[in-house]
Amino acid sequence: MQRDSAAPCLSERATGMALSVLTEIHQLLKALSEAGQSGSIDLRSLPLSDADREQLENVLGRGELQAQLNLAGESEVWETTYPGVWWIRHKGAGGKIATEQISVCRIPEILITHPADIEAAAARLKQELETTHV
Repeated sequence: MQRDSAAPCLSERATGMALSVLTEIHQLLKALSEAGQSGSIDLRSLPLSDADREQLENVLGRGELQAQLNLAGESEVWETTYPGVWWIRHKGAGGKIATEQISVCRIPEILITHPADIEAAAARLKQELETTHV
């Protein structure tokens, strides 16, 4: 059976989902502004076409803050052109996107240093100061 090349695939057409996601982001942003309440949207759980995703990325854009993390795979975090709206993308084996979400918050949890890491850093720096004569 030959596929009709004139019929665009779902991945090539916008479905209107980008507008729905943007509306939800607006509601989350209002909740953050008015009540300090954070929220997120799991983009991988939504039936976004490639065109929807492109629309969403174009409207939100990329702001001034970006971070790359190399933990259990590569992760990218960037604030969009709308302060408080963050795009978080985690890649797994082979560089494929494993999770992707929009987080509406002051700063994403993944960027906050864990208290145990801070404690270990203080101990390590103390040891460095005791053995180094600068």
